[in-house]
Amino acid sequence: MKKIIMLKGLDCAHCAEKIESSVKKIKGVEFAAISFIASKMSVQIVDGMEDVVCGEIIKIVRKIEPDVKVIM
Repeated sequence: MKKIIMLKGLDCAHCAEKIESSVKKIKGVEFAAISFIASKMSVQIVDGMEDVVCGEIIKIVRKIEPDVKVIM
């Protein structure tokens, strides 16, 4: 399943890179890429793991950039 996630308030390119790298390591993520300019992340998730993966993505974003709002 492909999912587009908006990262409202993302203003640090280095942090975007850290988020992308961390999301790629989540079990169930087949592909992840962040467009810093558009403030969005494209993620390909294994079917049936959407809830777990989305929860982990929110945790990662909050840890790296606590002020960024994640819009699924």
